[in-house]
Amino acid sequence: MKRFVAVLAVYVISLSAWAQEKDPVLLTVGGNEVKLSEFTAIFNKNKTDQQVSEEAVNEYLDLYIKFKLKVREAEELGYDTLPKFKNELKGYRAQLAKPYLTDKDVTEGLIKEAYERMKQDVRASHIMIALDPEAYDNDTIEAYKKIMAARKRVLNGEDFGKVAKEVSEDPSAQKNNGDLGYFSAMHMVYPFESAAYNTKVGEVSMPVRSRFGYHIIKVVDKRPARGIMKAAHIMVKTTKLQDAATEEEIKAQEAKEKKKIDEIYERLKSGDDFAAMAAQYSDDKASSARGGELPEFNAGKMVPEFEDAAFSLKNDGDFSAPFKTEYGWHIVKRLALKELDSYDVIYNTLKARVSRDSRSNKSELALLEKIKVENNFKEDLKRRDDFYKLISAQEMKDGTWDPAKAKKYTKLMFGFYAPDGDKLEFTQPEFADLMAKRRLNDQNKDVNVKSEINRVYKRQVYNMGIQFKDSRLEKTNQEFRLLMQEYRDGILLFDLTDEKVWSKAVKDTAGLEAFYEQNKTNYMWSKRVDATLYKCNDEIVASSVEKILKKKAKKGYTNDDILKMVNTDSELSLTIETGKYEKGSNDQVDKATWEKGVQTRVANGKGTTIVVINDVMEPQPKSLDEIRGLITSDYQNYLEAEWVKALKVKYTVVVDKEVLKLVK
Repeated sequence: MKRFVAVLAVYVISLSAWAQEKDPVLLTVGGNEVKLSEFTAIFNKNKTDQQVSEEAVNEYLDLYIKFKLKVREAEELGYDTLPKFKNELKGYRAQLAKPYLTDKDVTEGLIKEAYERMKQDVRASHIMIALDPEAYDNDTIEAYKKIMAARKRVLNGEDFGKVAKEVSEDPSAQKNNGDLGYFSAMHMVYPFESAAYNTKVGEVSMPVRSRFGYHIIKVVDKRPARGIMKAAHIMVKTTKLQDAATEEEIKAQEAKEKKKIDEIYERLKSGDDFAAMAAQYSDDKASSARGGELPEFNAGKMVPEFEDAAFSLKNDGDFSAPFKTEYGWHIVKRLALKELDSYDVIYNTLKARVSRDSRSNKSELALLEKIKVENNFKEDLKRRDDFYKLISAQEMKDGTWDPAKAKKYTKLMFGFYAPDGDKLEFTQPEFADLMAKRRLNDQNKDVNVKSEINRVYKRQVYNMGIQFKDSRLEKTNQEFRLLMQEYRDGILLFDLTDEKVWSKAVKDTAGLEAFYEQNKTNYMWSKRVDATLYKCNDEIVASSVEKILKKKAKKGYTNDDILKMVNTDSELSLTIETGKYEKGSNDQVDKATWEKGVQTRVANGKGTTIVVINDVMEPQPKSLDEIRGLITSDYQNYLEAEWVKALKVKYTVVVDKEVLKLVK
């Protein structure tokens, strides 16, 4: 009995210790431990159901073990030590760290601000004086004087467009007189956007600085946002002829394009399906395959002519008359017009856009102040001021200052001191080296030494504060640590899988051919026909085509010859399509008589299609060339399955079933 009590006590103590462990080991793969938090984070990111079932956990665990086996093999082969891997991971880390290097409260405010601004469109004109973001004080003053002079001219009554054309350093001003049209939030750089939204209609802003330079902005109009448009279009692209083309040739080409868009428009008015017409005739191949459908857009996304035509349509399903833009002729159809989504619906999209936008700088500066407080920031500004008397304006201009002049200055300038003992400090010798690297681009300009030293110092404090926060992210933020682990493993997995599976399947010609021979009966063509489809606009055209086809062989007509013979009055009278077809792949071919040499007249909406059967092919395996992409994919799956089998033999996998029960 005493022995039983003793064993029970040991068990309870062990269980208690395990229960107190916040992040137990879930599994080991070849000796590498995987904590519960790592698996849970990835499982929850990829799960599709809210309810977590034992079956779902076990299914994902199997996939995860395969993943970790490949990562373990990559580590065994030293892939994690390669410069290529380290550089790639470093690049990803820089991107992944960005959201963690901003102030969340400020970011939330920026998201709300952007959302409120998206409820309104602004039309504005601007005048810009270009200025490098890193420009020195004297350059900045010169640019500011120029932009203020332009503003004074406008306020004194000169036409804004005239002044813009004369002095603006935005190249587009020569065409648009500075008029930017209507735009919404997130379409302009943040300082410009803020100035535009904060300036009253009819007024001219004070100069605003962006990364492009100084701007003054005249707000012409503000209106409630038109909404978000879903539209489709048919485009007849403007063909640019060679420089040697004559005026007659140019006019003939323009007339041909105008005739085509007008014929399409007449067909649409008579009831032809817009999507079908777009698929057949639109020169915008990116959208024609989708029936002309375009991505959603709001103010400022499209050229003004297109935007105005689309938003002028009153009802879903309405389409415009032909209109021209710099890209060609268009007919646009309104598919749907919706109001701005609710804040909750659009939140994640806006958050991602804000993080990529210049407005995120505001959040970064707020973060610096938090970093200073959290890490007991200390500075001695007297140590900065010591440099005022050490550097002359001329030395700063031409980059000849010798840091040896500061050799007696060895004091600490500032430092960040984390509660856990980590620290990052910056000294006068380091600042001397930094200043020695400074050199003005324009040596004819004056420089304010004190101002330049203060600017460099301030930037260094910011850079090192962010650097300190960044360097400690894996230690201070579990979410970021797990994210980096996921990316690290993913890169290792990608490189090794490419070598063992993806590239191997492409390069291993003999292996691919052998795999095809062993499995080719799994890739069969059903009965097919080689057919030519003569799609006729009406019965009259169909009768004409049938007469021509009777003479085709004897006369030696090509399909191009037939098109020229038939399409004398309209480019839409006849189109020709040739291909190989299985049952179910084309409705018109399905209705034809499948006998070699037989032609069948088939109704095609308002027109008629003449289907000519050139050949009938019995069921047979698809050739390797015909299905190379599919066979390669299946061969890759085969290679991967065989590889995983070998890895399971090579590396021992141990799963703690009790810890697995904690996944939720």
